[in-house]
Amino acid sequence: MKITLGLMMALLCGGLGCGGIALAAVSTNEAAELGKNLTPLGAEKAGNKDGSIPAWDGGYIKPLPGFKNGGRRDQDPYASEKPLYSVTAKNMDQYADKLTDGTKAMLKKYSSYRLDVYPTHRTAAAPQWVYDNTAKNATRAKLNENLVPTGAYGGIPFPIPKSGAEAMWNHLLRWRGADWQFDMQSVLVTADGKAVLTVDALGDQSMPYYYKDGSPDSFNGAYWLLRLVNAGPPIRAGEAILGRLNMNPDKDQTYVYLAGQRRTRKLPNACCDTPTPSAAGVMAFDEIEVFGGRIDMFDWKLVGKKEILIPYNTNKSLKPTSYGEMLGPKHLNPDFVRWELHRVWVVESTLKPGLRHVAPKSVYYIDEDTWHAVLGDRRDANGQLWKTLWQLPMMMPDFPATTSMTFGFYDLLSGTWFVSSNGNGKASHYKQMPQYSPSTFTPEALSGGGLR
Repeated sequence: MKITLGLMMALLCGGLGCGGIALAAVSTNEAAELGKNLTPLGAEKAGNKDGSIPAWDGGYIKPLPGFKNGGRRDQDPYASEKPLYSVTAKNMDQYADKLTDGTKAMLKKYSSYRLDVYPTHRTAAAPQWVYDNTAKNATRAKLNENLVPTGAYGGIPFPIPKSGAEAMWNHLLRWRGADWQFDMQSVLVTADGKAVLTVDALGDQSMPYYYKDGSPDSFNGAYWLLRLVNAGPPIRAGEAILGRLNMNPDKDQTYVYLAGQRRTRKLPNACCDTPTPSAAGVMAFDEIEVFGGRIDMFDWKLVGKKEILIPYNTNKSLKPTSYGEMLGPKHLNPDFVRWELHRVWVVESTLKPGLRHVAPKSVYYIDEDTWHAVLGDRRDANGQLWKTLWQLPMMMPDFPATTSMTFGFYDLLSGTWFVSSNGNGKASHYKQMPQYSPSTFTPEALSGGGLR
């Protein structure tokens, strides 16, 4: 097929969700709003009209009492607060404008599902150097014709987004620390309520995009590195996976170590709706942390901002010391999930013509303060609401950050559901680490660390 200039522009604008080709960075005058009417990361600094969302005042940066790096992150500075109200199937119509389609579907499907809504606290924070880089990115970062960011480094790339693609890159490149280690379990819960352990692993993650001494000129595009080594369940002990995500998705690399073969192999298609070995094939690659896939597969529409109820400041979700206490037969135990009213960016995705994906249409809800896609709804090829995805943001003032460890999905059609990176049974949660050696995230290191 011959690609004309007009067709190329139409395809490009579809991916950007724009009327014209929005590749340019924002103006100096627009960028000057960061730190004034906007927070340093691009959220509205002011609260809402009725005060139910307060103004941002710098975030939560005080040490959590009793926390030590490498320990549990179950300290809750808001433990004495009581819910303002609870949303159930009986009263959900009263709050319909504050609920996503996925949340409504869960309330209708399960009478045991409940949202305990607490006072809103805008705890998001980041180091000053991240704020400084975000300000620089506002006028230097652009999306090229392949929807790959250029000129961005060390901060939110598009703090004043003009397109859905820019907002999704903000999610992928959100601040959550530079180097950390996590000890976690992942569990599939069947439709009849049986919890099946799929992964028990120790993971190392690094974001070279946030190395403090780097720059756009020295950055090679590999923005997210992961090494995960399984201790269980027994049938999977010794397996390992290594991921290296690049700004240019054609340069992504994923390797698996197969303990039975004692070999490391490169995965040919570690992308998109392909099941990921890191979740025992239960979750697709691009469902990790609500969305972790290729931007260029979809047309993105930046719908705008909306006030909705989302999980937030959920440190108390780590209070249970076993995942059995946290996981109910149909969903997370509502007693341990805190919901708050926050402003989010709403972004719609539609699969580009000629491509294939099991979820051709989705909607993502991105917290304005952190740029985390906290909730997401996916529809199948028949247009049915299929999965609702979620993360549990929590306060980590030692970084400082409000970021997520636990994430998962509810399958609204089959009744199964999945929780990943659950730390309830672990003594260490999201341990801040010194900068890893580059050799940590190589196929050779994977072979050495994954022996059974």
